Amino acid sequence: MKSFLLYLMLFILLLTDSVNCQISHADTPQILEELFNRLANNYNDNDRIRINDSIRTILYSYVKSDSVFTYRFTNLRYLGQITSPDSLLKIVTWNLLLGKEPARYYCYFIRKQEPGGENKIYALSANYNEKPVNTDTTYTQSDWYGALYYDLKPYTFDNIRCWVMLGIDFGDPNISRKLIDVLNFKPDGSMVFGRKWFAGVEEKKYRVIFEYASSAMMSLRFKSENSIIFDHLVPFKPSLKDDRQYYGPDYSIDAYDFDNGIWKLKINVDVRNEE
Repeated sequence: MKSFLLYLMLFILLLTDSVNCQISHADTPQILEELFNRLANNYNDNDRIRINDSIRTILYSYVKSDSVFTYRFTNLRYLGQITSPDSLLKIVTWNLLLGKEPARYYCYFIRKQEPGGENKIYALSANYNEKPVNTDTTYTQSDWYGALYYDLKPYTFDNIRCWVMLGIDFGDPNISRKLIDVLNFKPDGSMVFGRKWFAGVEEKKYRVIFEYASSAMMSLRFKSENSIIFDHLVPFKPSLKDDRQYYGPDYSIDAYDFDNGIWKLKINVDVRNEE
């Protein structure tokens, strides 16, 4: 254990002295894999926090590097890495599970700048929260709700560049949540999460939240550039209506289609022939 920690400290010093060289360092993926495995197998909160601090140090050097948009770590089960199709935004995210304290989300957003300029890096973290994310307001970097994002696509409307993101939230142990959210940046570079873009049965929302039983599985994905499809959720029994810990898919598919600047809800779409 001591030899590993000493090796890790020396490696981190190398990262600090030479950010650009660290991406090609053959040992970086193996060290990250070892650290994430230790997180999964260690049940002491203090040890987990120390291990996670080492992960944050290594990943911060990675996201600061010139190669962040061209290099991707492989075979890291617990690290999310997604890049938008326009190659202007990358998200690196993971979670830290703790026993006596709330679990936490960690996320780096890397925004590519003009050629020759340094990438803009946003480091976010948030505790797990059993309450669902609000759908009637925007969020900023300082009050980010926390989630693990697994896909995103760029959209431009009214000359505003946005990215629609798909994510998942495990804040409630009995309820899993998936979400569709929108990210854009103000002229000063500050982040804005949410845009009044989603027209459903009720009034327009800034984001869409799906809640269902933690034992169930729900699909939420981009079907095309202008369509997001997802499982329709229903209660396991009529008497359990509105109790989201007893909701799951009924094998029908709904969608949000991007039409004239608005994501419009469509119920029970048929995607069999198209797929």
